[in-house]
Amino acid sequence: MDVTAQILDTVRRFVDREVIPVASRYEHADEYPHPLVDRMKELGLFGATISPDYGGLGLDYSTYAMIVEELCRGWMSLSGVLNTHLMFAYVLSHHGTQAQRERYLPAMARGEHRAGFCLTEPHAGSDTQAIKTTAVRQGDHYVVNGSKMFITNAQTATVFSLVAKTDPKAEPRHRGISLFAAEKGPGLVVGRHMEKLGYRGIETCEVNFEEYRLPADALIGGEEGIGLKQALSGLEVGRINIAARAVGVARAAFEDAIRYSQERSTFGKAICEHQAIQLKLAEMGTKIEAARLLVRQAANMKDRGERCDLEAGMAKLFASEMCQEVTLEAMRILGGYGYVKEFRVERYYRDAPLMIIGEGTNEIQRLVIARGLLQRYKI
Repeated sequence: MDVTAQILDTVRRFVDREVIPVASRYEHADEYPHPLVDRMKELGLFGATISPDYGGLGLDYSTYAMIVEELCRGWMSLSGVLNTHLMFAYVLSHHGTQAQRERYLPAMARGEHRAGFCLTEPHAGSDTQAIKTTAVRQGDHYVVNGSKMFITNAQTATVFSLVAKTDPKAEPRHRGISLFAAEKGPGLVVGRHMEKLGYRGIETCEVNFEEYRLPADALIGGEEGIGLKQALSGLEVGRINIAARAVGVARAAFEDAIRYSQERSTFGKAICEHQAIQLKLAEMGTKIEAARLLVRQAANMKDRGERCDLEAGMAKLFASEMCQEVTLEAMRILGGYGYVKEFRVERYYRDAPLMIIGEGTNEIQRLVIARGLLQRYKI
């Protein structure tokens, strides 16, 4: 058995034995699963894609996508613990200074430093260049003021990749945006915990910066005005994660539905023998496999160091829409049982919309895809 197969087998056993039996309890209580996160730390998952030079596992993104799928088969919220963490690790690895990499990556690989991603603001989501949070240089430090919204891991993170404006008057606007490594400290205030439809058990909060002081060497790469480009490169990793999540949730819903269809009988035979159910199962299984292949294509391109914003966008778009369809079909197959909390399908259905919205709405993905296609087929 090769290393990839061993890791996936370990994660699969972790999900089957430790996650699935308790996920519904944590999710319904909206309780952070500290024991499960500690086990993920022991398994080395916080360092999944971090280079062995810094103590990580050094896995490629193809393997990482398969790990995310397996985790989400058990409980989608667990993948959120890793997503912004490994997005920041990618940004540090490719854009950070050597000192920044040495400061953060070993501790991140051990799970001692946990990373969040501060981009979205109350008035700026899809329009990232409209952010208002400012970082003003004053001698050997920056003073940050502003608010960020929908920040996953806000309570447990120890460091945030912070997108802020260092030159609010810059034109074009993206040239005034910079990226920082912002550690928790005075002036960084984690605000209200946001109640969510799904994706429960993992905190999502408002984060406020009030005269928060950052040392000048917290500027990623040591250069102002390139932060948006740096952040967007990390979002490619995030979109592969989101697409893989969607495959995992859809797979869980499909597996519950196809099992139930063989156990439930109506009119003298198992419902899987009814053609109406068979048509649903065929569509569900085919769409899941198609989404998985799109995820693997995007991950393979990322592994080769190629730009994959188009392919990652396609994977995220198709997989998330597919997940919403498949979870609803699973609920229909289970009938009334699919609508009650005693069964897991209602959780899958509530989790599915996050993938449509997260890491760039699907409306934005369509625009990104269209621009990429027009560029590729330019006449």
